[in-house]
Amino acid sequence: MTIPIAWQPDSDAQARARLTEFLRQCGEPDFQALYARSIEDVEWFTGQLLEFLRIEFDPPYKKLLDVSAGIEWARWCVGGGLNISAACLAGKDPAQTAVAWEGEEGTTRAWSYRALKIMVQKCAAGLRDAGVGTGDAVGVHLPMMPETVAVMLAVARIGAVAVPLFTGYGPAAIAERLNDVGAVCVFTANAFPRRGRIHGAKATMDEALARCPSVRCVVVVTRLETVAPPMAPGRDLSWEELCERGTDSHVEPTGAEDRLLIVYTSGTTGRPKGIVHAHCGFPVKAAADMAFGFDAGWRTRIGWITDIGWMMGPWLIYGTLLVGGTMTLFDGAPDYPHAARLWAFVDRQNVEVLGVSPTLIRALQTHGEEWSHKYSLDSVRYFASTGEPWNPDPWWWLFDRVGRRKIPVMNYSGGTEIAGGILCNNPLLPVKPCGFAAPCLGMAADVVDEHGQSVRGAVGELVIRQPWLGMARGFHGDAERYLDTYWRTFPGVWRHGDFARVDEDGQWFIEGRSDDTIKVAGKRIGPAEVESVLVSHPLVREAAAVAVPDALKGSAIAAFVALRGEASGPALEEELKDRVANELGKPLRPAVVVFLSGIPKTRNGKIMRRLVRAVWLGEPAGDVTALEDPSLLDEIARARQI
Repeated sequence: MTIPIAWQPDSDAQARARLTEFLRQCGEPDFQALYARSIEDVEWFTGQLLEFLRIEFDPPYKKLLDVSAGIEWARWCVGGGLNISAACLAGKDPAQTAVAWEGEEGTTRAWSYRALKIMVQKCAAGLRDAGVGTGDAVGVHLPMMPETVAVMLAVARIGAVAVPLFTGYGPAAIAERLNDVGAVCVFTANAFPRRGRIHGAKATMDEALARCPSVRCVVVVTRLETVAPPMAPGRDLSWEELCERGTDSHVEPTGAEDRLLIVYTSGTTGRPKGIVHAHCGFPVKAAADMAFGFDAGWRTRIGWITDIGWMMGPWLIYGTLLVGGTMTLFDGAPDYPHAARLWAFVDRQNVEVLGVSPTLIRALQTHGEEWSHKYSLDSVRYFASTGEPWNPDPWWWLFDRVGRRKIPVMNYSGGTEIAGGILCNNPLLPVKPCGFAAPCLGMAADVVDEHGQSVRGAVGELVIRQPWLGMARGFHGDAERYLDTYWRTFPGVWRHGDFARVDEDGQWFIEGRSDDTIKVAGKRIGPAEVESVLVSHPLVREAAAVAVPDALKGSAIAAFVALRGEASGPALEEELKDRVANELGKPLRPAVVVFLSGIPKTRNGKIMRRLVRAVWLGEPAGDVTALEDPSLLDEIARARQI
């Protein structure tokens, strides 16, 4: 079935786009020609990108790309000096707003580039005075607020390594990550609100630190004036105490390939993976995707509903500052205290690029589009989306009902290990529902069969055939696991772990994680396809589909659904089974439909199908620290016993 184009770019907007500006710099006639050259000669493309973003090295790098240790361990800007914190603040209008922040309760603050630079220098001075220095790991356990931005830059400025932590983590998850990197310092908030409830971040951190002997300094940022947590003498400092120790303009001379970030992602088994990123990698890839995919540049106001512990938190910070934009941070629940809370934020902050996830949109959809019409969305040029594949129904709701077919959905897919996107829509190409117009520039993406051969018009593994600047510099302390995870299925080729397909028009679609593949009676299907049929039912809010053993077919489908109301029962179960069979074929009729109060997801909205399957089959769940609501696994276990 051919999927029609939903949105065509405006010729005037195309002419003004930053991507068009980059085309002119590179001397290429159109996106297709530029993309082809960017993957045929990734070294040339990267040099052009660094020039476009005005990234300066001191001393200059001696070699742009070195793959002498193998493509898996590519090194970039070899011999070059780069501290990305300096690049983030250099050449900007000091009076321009760098950070505009709004809390759930309606409190607002803003820092100019001048104010941000001063706070970065103060924070850096305080860290140095506290004995934190080059190579030290620093935990960042803060809500998205102006101080978080200053901390991320200050840690880089002194040559230390930032370790972002989800604010929703429990003590065990925090301790595991801090111990893995041997953190010496951690930033946390006194407390923060979510849906009107107060979450004691400092109390959680204190419990975690009872198991972290390496941490000798804790800095507490006040998010709620009404909460005064206990402070450990000699270890704990308030943000104000840290920042009153002077102003230090010195920037530690770090190398381009020195460690900048270790961002943790969770698997279903084993310990979490610490993804290592360098000064010349993650931030530059973020800025490139922001400029070319979302047309962000000087003074662009860009917001993303995220957390510092998800890669999109650091991505938003580094990318916005490198392109000279204004980040609009929202700290709170996007539908509390009323269903229009997110749209009120967009209106008040004049957001031009709004980053969401399909999970967030499905939640807002339950309230109805009339809430979005209570506030002006005239400032919004693009909806941006990442985190998981779309189902058509919520995609069309956002594009048609909320954006009134004027605001395109710039779909974006990649990962923490990528430092951004593999695939992305952009201002020069048409958009299909739930799809991607093209790979990102410089990303030699392909779809391959089980033998590593390119396929089109069929589902296959998403791979990358060339190195790219933002690629992970391995897993912290576990080189073999890094190679096993990404490089050894197809030697010399990055296997991302997603299933994808390219249609007859050259548009790309993500079909879910390849580990989640369902194969019934010889027919392979992505779980997202089954889930899309399920959520098209008016009573179904969310769904997860997994493969389970079947004596006759080899595998069968088990569907887990969360409803909009309380209408579960045998009749609805049969109706949903029939709906899938009618849409996808009788062999794919689910063997069982299980009704849950919600679908197990990570805090950044990814459905954890492997956990769902493991619990349903009575297998060990493994690491569950990234789950938003672990109690949903207990629901699955109870349903299994009925």
